[in-house]
Amino acid sequence: MTSPASPAPRTLLFIGDSITDCGRREDPQELGHGYVRLLAEHFAAHEPTATVINRGIGGDKVADLEARFGTDCLDHAPHMVTIYVGVNDAWHRFTRGEHISDESFEQGYRHLLEQLAATVPGAPVLMIVPFVADIDGQAAQIHSDLDGKVAIIRSLAQEHGHRIVDLEQMLAMALAAGHTAHSIAEDGVHPTPPGHRLIADAWLDAAGR
Repeated sequence: MTSPASPAPRTLLFIGDSITDCGRREDPQELGHGYVRLLAEHFAAHEPTATVINRGIGGDKVADLEARFGTDCLDHAPHMVTIYVGVNDAWHRFTRGEHISDESFEQGYRHLLEQLAATVPGAPVLMIVPFVADIDGQAAQIHSDLDGKVAIIRSLAQEHGHRIVDLEQMLAMALAAGHTAHSIAEDGVHPTPPGHRLIADAWLDAAGR
């Protein structure tokens, strides 16, 4: 009896802001302690030939991803790419007075997708829809800016035929199951450990387990 052939090794790359970063730059394995680590553990068990790369940097907006996309993403020739960006493009309007227009956001995000299409045309792309948990009025006001950018992400995903990881839907289901906004993201933005687990599960559902 012949042994089944091992799958071709894949590189799965995650790029984004602090929710992806989650301490990865202080982690010897560079995975951090959030949803990317949970997914790396999943692949270590179910697809041990796969390599998971975390290239999240806290505070990043879409323009920051644009600036480092070649070095931190394309140069790795990934077989699958996950982009998680958008919260800071809205949140920093209220915390730092930095207004990123929807037009600028769309132009930057579209540029990321165009580079992927040109460099790794066969690689699946998962676009994570960011969420804000309404822990208080200050967090809730972020929606006034973020909702337009979420609509852009959804539109770009449909236009390019990419899958979305719908964290707005994830949050709604979590609240219906008995979670509170605080138990998903204590500050409304950064997920708790259960929040990261739910993100990892939503990613697996979108990617096809």
